[in-house]
Amino acid sequence: MRIDIRGDKVKVTEAIKKQVEEKLGKLDQYFEKPEELKAYVVIRVRNKEQIIEVTIPTPKFTLRSETSEEDLYAAIDFTVDKLERQIRKNKTKMRRKFKDVLQYEMMNDALETEEEPESQIVRRKTIELRPMDEEEAILQMELVDHDFFIFKNIDTESVSVLYKRKDGSYGIINT
Repeated sequence: MRIDIRGDKVKVTEAIKKQVEEKLGKLDQYFEKPEELKAYVVIRVRNKEQIIEVTIPTPKFTLRSETSEEDLYAAIDFTVDKLERQIRKNKTKMRRKFKDVLQYEMMNDALETEEEPESQIVRRKTIELRPMDEEEAILQMELVDHDFFIFKNIDTESVSVLYKRKDGSYGIINT
C-alpha cells in the first residue's frame, strides 16, 4: 500500500513516517492487490492532542479512522487497530455485497479542497453519488465512521441522506 503522509502544524519526521508505514502495512493482508491502494494520512496537533486521520479509498468502499491522543504513537496504534476491526467486522458483509469484486483498486470519488480562512466553510468535499440500496449505504457509513452518508437511492431513484440517530437507529432523508 502506498502511503501519503501530510502534517498539519506538525513536522512529519522519519521516525513518525516509519511507524505509520509499519503499522498500516499490517492492513495489506486484507486486500488482493494492496500495491494498488493509496492511504492518505493526516497528522494534526490541537492543543495537547495528537490527531491522526487515515483514509483508504477503494473502488467500492472507503475506510476511514480518526483518533486523538496525547501520544502520537498511541494514536497511530489505535487508528490502525480501529481500521483493522472495521475490516474484520464487515468482511463477510462486504464479500456478500461485492462478491463480483476480487480486487480493490484506487478511486478518486472524494476530492477534498480547503477554503480560505476568511470564509466560515473550513472544508469542502465533492463526492460521486453512487447508486446503492439502503443496506449498502449503512455499511458504507459504518466503514467511513461518520454520522451521515449521502448516496443515490436505487429504490427511490433520488438522492438520500442516511444518518445515525442518537438512539443508535438510522434515519433517511429523501430529496
